[in-house]
This record gives sequence, C-alpha cells and structure tokens, in this order.
Amino acid sequence: EITSLLSLCGGKFSGEREIRVNSPFWILNIPSEEMARGLMKRTVCAKSIFELWGHGRSEGELYASLKNYPVDKMLPYLQSDSTYKVHIHTFNKTLTQAEKIKKIDALEFLPFKGKVNLKNPEHIFWILEDYGMNPNNVPEEPFHLYFGRWIADGQRELIESYSVKKRHFIGNTSMDACLSFIMANHGRVKPNDVVYDPFVGTGGLLISSAHFGAYVCGTDIDYNTIHGLGKASRKNQKWRGPDENIRANLRQYGLEKYYLDALVADSSRPIWRKGMLFDAIITDPPYGIREATRRTGSQKEAVKSVERSTENHIFVSSNYHLSDIFFDLLKFAAEHLVMGGRLVYWLPIYRPEYTEEIIPRHPCLKLISNCEQMLSSHTSRRLITMEKVKEFKDQDENSHLLDGQYMPYRGHNSFREKYFSGVTKRIAKEEKDNQK
Repeated sequence: EITSLLSLCGGKFSGEREIRVNSPFWILNIPSEEMARGLMKRTVCAKSIFELWGHGRSEGELYASLKNYPVDKMLPYLQSDSTYKVHIHTFNKTLTQAEKIKKIDALEFLPFKGKVNLKNPEHIFWILEDYGMNPNNVPEEPFHLYFGRWIADGQRELIESYSVKKRHFIGNTSMDACLSFIMANHGRVKPNDVVYDPFVGTGGLLISSAHFGAYVCGTDIDYNTIHGLGKASRKNQKWRGPDENIRANLRQYGLEKYYLDALVADSSRPIWRKGMLFDAIITDPPYGIREATRRTGSQKEAVKSVERSTENHIFVSSNYHLSDIFFDLLKFAAEHLVMGGRLVYWLPIYRPEYTEEIIPRHPCLKLISNCEQMLSSHTSRRLITMEKVKEFKDQDENSHLLDGQYMPYRGHNSFREKYFSGVTKRIAKEEKDNQK
C-alpha cells in the first residue's frame, strides 16, 4: 500500500534496506513534508508519520544521533514563542508515568525554548520504542529507539466510519472496509478516475474508490443482488427492504454523485465497446465457497436446471471455473484498462500447493505486488496488483494458451473441494479430540 501511494504522490520507495519485517516501525526517504502528508491522507495501514531526528539501538545511541542532527533543522520548531509536548509510545511494553517522565527529562540537552502545552501544542514530538513482536518474551531494554516530530496521522478512522456493520445494504461476501480501502490504494485510485468492478455484489469496493473521488460502476450476474431483491444477509432480517441497493450505500456516505450505475451482466461475455475505458479495475471474484461461480450459457451447456428470479427473469447458468474467471479478468483488464491503469483482485490459494508460477499472467500486464491474507491453516488469498504496461493487440487475446503455462492454473478449479476437505478434516479431528 505504501509503495503504491508513494508512486501516486510522485515519490519512490527508496528505504527498503531500513524495513525490518519484524518491526512496526519503518524508515522511509520521502523528499518533502507535503508528500508525506499526501501519503497519510490515503493510507489505512500506517498509523502516523514523523520527521526522524534521531534513532539508535540504545538510549546512548539515540542521544548521540540527536546531537548530530542539524540544529538549523530543529530551531524552527523550538522557538520561544511556540508551544510543544512530548509523547512516548512503546510497542509491546507498558511504562509507568514515572518512567515516561524520566525518559522525557533525559532530553533536556535539546534546545527547547518554547512552553509546554499538553492540550493544544503547535508541535508534537514522539519517543518511539520497539520492544519486539513477542509478548511472551519482552526484553528489559528496547531493540530500537526513535525520536521525531509528528507530521500527520493515517486514515485508520475510515475503518470504523465505513464499517460493514453499519452499512445499509450488505451481502454474504461484502468486503471488510479496511481491505476495501487498501485495494483502492493499491489501485492508485484518484479523483475523476473511472473505476469498475466486474463482480460488484453489494458494491463494497465501489465505496472506497468513490471516497477518493473516483466515478464508479460495476456488473454482476446476480439479478437479485443488483436490484436489492430476495433474502437479506443480515441476521434477524428475512427479506431485503425497498431501498436496499448499491446506490443507497453510496448515498449513505454522501458519495451518490460518484455512482455511474450497476448492470446485470455476465463478466465472461463482452458487453463493452472496444477500447480503453477504465483507470482501475478493483474486484473480488467469487471462489465458490459462500458465492457460486457461474456464468450464462445455452440450454445445451446447462448443467443446472433453469433458474427463475423474483422478476420472472429467466436465464440458464453454468459452472464458471476459477481458472477461466481469472483469465477472462486479465484479458478484460488488458483490453479495457488505460495505459498505467491497475487491476487489483483476490486470488484464493490452497497453501500446500502454492508456488509463484500459479499466479495468472498476461503479456500486457506487469505484476506489481502479491500479498497474502491467511484464511485458515491450509488456505489463504493473495491480493494481486497488476499494471497495464503494453497496448492490447488482437494476438494477445489468447496468449495465455500458447506459452504452455496454462496447466498449473487449473489447480484453482479445485479450490472449493480442497477448502472443504480441510474443514471436514478439522471437524473430524475436533470430534476425535473430544472423545479422548
């Protein structure tokens, strides 16, 4: 998320050597405070950003580092007519008030000239201490210490204010608000973009993009979901109300002006005119667990009985293999994304069989990031971000069938069976343990 947002702000990720996977603190090289503030106006992963004045592995190293920090960079924030306060944040350890005061008093060598104001200071300084990630083995002294000037907080309050629990219209698989905003940030969504979700459902992914000023639209094969009909997904509610729909969700957050429309359509069938239409495609395809994977077909293709919706709308649906879903999605993105536009989607994975080779590829799309979210001990899903780097030509349409790499992706088709085989084994193990 941070990498994508830095590139959106015009910056570059240049602090990789400073990133410690087992630490909640990162040191980044960001060219300007303006860029840092722009980054924090978007991120839901990062909590705060600071101008780093000093750091070290011990208090002595921290103080030496602070003494070497240029005084001319400190002085604008330490003037006699200014107010300030100092915070202490310890990760994985709780300090007493006396211990905190002692650590603050030890900074008296810094040229503070202003007055302390705990309620409404002009400048806020933080001491950050990292005691590691293991709550069962907390060291006496921190592994790393940092001191810096607070610049801005991230947007973590969006997770609560856009919570699915308070949303007007939800479905069985409505995306968690935090993940929805992370996906919009991976897609580098910006004001006046056009963002599309081919498996729109109840529109959870449209909301985060609209929050950032993009115009949003989507399609879904489920007539009832698009029209807000049928049984409700909420507990203690049998049927959906008359105003439960995607538009009402955007209206709830004051974002209705960004809503273009949602169509009942099959993502495996071409309905859009040729050409580049979308700045970002952000979606969560069905995995066949809580939502069926299906597409329209002819009577000859049908393996299910004819289905009839609430509005006497008749269609025939057939199985839509996961591998086909992802290839159709990549082909669609290659054809309809603008150059530099991004495709962001979730790929379900059976962990014992996972390798990098099973990530679907397309010659017009470059893999930007691949992040894992654990679902169970044996399954997870990967958040895949791809960027369009090459113009789509007719010969690219079926290129994935020509390179001999198509077969490994077929493993996605059995994800449902593997998922439930793991559940069955776990239930059997629990029953066996209970009998002992």
